[in-house]
Amino acid sequence: MSYPQPLTPEEKLADAKKRLSLPRIVVICGSTRFMAEMTEADLRETEAGRIVVKPGCDMKSPHDLWSDPAEAEAEALKGRLDDLHRAKVRLADEVLVVGDYIGDSTRAEIAYARSLGKPVRFTHPEVDPDA
Repeated sequence: MSYPQPLTPEEKLADAKKRLSLPRIVVICGSTRFMAEMTEADLRETEAGRIVVKPGCDMKSPHDLWSDPAEAEAEALKGRLDDLHRAKVRLADEVLVVGDYIGDSTRAEIAYARSLGKPVRFTHPEVDPDA
């Protein structure tokens, strides 16, 4: 006799989102130098009926939370923000990469999303590292 395999955490999440009738969730990725473009993409995706998550901190812009002169503190914060963004990728149904430049962090996010089987769209398809 064969027994059904238990659902993976990802399958449980997908099932819960389906049962809740949630709209598609899009995570915006890209360099924070494109924060204005991310805001515009957020607006367009929201207008299209999608839930949007995106980077919440732009460490390239001055702010009290990361202006501490201790470099170790800033690096620790960046690590926590990177972990948080990977969690957003896991939560999302798809990824939207914003901007005409892909740095190391964004390239890693794209690879991570693709390893999870998430569709990846680009505002500038020519920057797709796998194109």
